Amino acid sequence: MSNAESRGRFIWHELLTTDTAAAAAFYPKVLPWRTQPSSMPGYNLWMAGQTQIGGLMALPPEAAGTPPHWLIYVGTPSVDASCSQAQGLGAKVLKAPSDIPNVGRFAVLSDPQGATFALFTPAAGAPPPGPQPPQGAFSWHELATTDVSGALRFYGELFGWRRGAGHDMGAMGVYQLFEHAGNAVGGMSNVQGPSSPPSWLSYVHVSECNRAVGAAKAAGGRLLHGPMEVPGGSWIALFMDPQGGAFAVQEAPRASQARPATAPAAAAKPPGAPKPYAPPAAVPTVKAAPAPAARPAAATPVAAKPAAAKPAAPKKAARKARKKVARRARPAKRKAAKKSAKKSARKSARRPAKKSARRAASPRARGRRR
Repeated sequence: MSNAESRGRFIWHELLTTDTAAAAAFYPKVLPWRTQPSSMPGYNLWMAGQTQIGGLMALPPEAAGTPPHWLIYVGTPSVDASCSQAQGLGAKVLKAPSDIPNVGRFAVLSDPQGATFALFTPAAGAPPPGPQPPQGAFSWHELATTDVSGALRFYGELFGWRRGAGHDMGAMGVYQLFEHAGNAVGGMSNVQGPSSPPSWLSYVHVSECNRAVGAAKAAGGRLLHGPMEVPGGSWIALFMDPQGGAFAVQEAPRASQARPATAPAAAAKPPGAPKPYAPPAAVPTVKAAPAPAARPAAATPVAAKPAAAKPAAPKKAARKARKKVARRARPAKRKAAKKSAKKSARKSARRPAKKSARRAASPRARGRRR
């Protein structure tokens, strides 16, 4: 990459912190990184695979009182020329242009609103940057500022960045995208609260946002925001490392994984915010649902079938018994009916005889006979 091609590109990211050993232990637990010593004493490299991603160093003595932070380096054909231009646009030089032997030339500035950034020009003959790793590279850059329009003008003149689409965030204002070489590379928004100074925030590409959240918490980091889905389908989360350095992660859209064509019911559910991931001890999902545990559930209906078939035999026996009882009861009913009929006949025969006897004994009957 020529120096002209490097203009406006995010070339390097550097963590300045109060405890380099603790930072070197924390970040590899959250991100797919490892550390590697450099040729400069006290300066370590962040590696994603075989690609150098950034640097790690202690805050210098002259930065006493400055909290740990990530410093972004933006490419320019000439650090000195860009430094002078930035001053003319209202920036302040915090560290004058200096050379790093066999690496390049750099300077540290603060923009007109107070956000810190660095300029960088690669040394002649310096090796080109390595291939972009699939995971662990810096994927997005976000500026929180007190004047979005002013910051866009400043960086646009200095690096050639262009205004992209704007997203209305309601009370938070407009989230303004900016582009480099026709591609959206970051966003600018208003600082949230008077106590928040203007600053840059860098995002690292990860495979699983939830996993990064769980790992960061378990390692002593603090979750500031998220995980949440943003326009476009990506998932993000913002953190503060144990020493106070702010960083963020970004996961690619989950649509192809979370909404398979074979599960339309699951796809109809709103994505919502996922729950924070469990600490690393609970990460292995294989143990959560072992195959043997599912077998008894599948075998349960088989055991239930004989129980459903058994009631048939008792029903037949009951019907036979009722028929026998009915047969035995029929003669008894007939005998009872005959007896009642005979009694009725006797009674009906007795009644006329009695009446005739009474009539014969009555005075009227005796008088008639006379």
